[in-house]
Amino acid sequence: MNKAYTERQEQIARFAKAMGHPARMAILQFLASQESCYFGDIHEELPIAKATVSQHLKELKEAGLIQGEIEAPKVRYCINRENWETARQLFADFFRQPLCKKEGCCR
Repeated sequence: MNKAYTERQEQIARFAKAMGHPARMAILQFLASQESCYFGDIHEELPIAKATVSQHLKELKEAGLIQGEIEAPKVRYCINRENWETARQLFADFFRQPLCKKEGCCR
């Protein structure tokens, strides 16, 4: 049976889903701004309830956008640099697609 979606389509959808919540975007921006891996509790740095931080971190880790330990007492959070670059390229390629040039279409 033929696969309905390409591997690239599935990968960009996985990244987009993980990035589909403002709290996760805030976490990613915070971690990307760090000089090195972040040791500490993200809920102390961002306006995110402690109870939901681990859920958001789990989603980001499952998508491959972050890495490290997300369970206490070991708390280390890092951007997964390889997947970050993959995501950057996938989104750039996606948004560089040519749009419909038919007159009157998609205005």
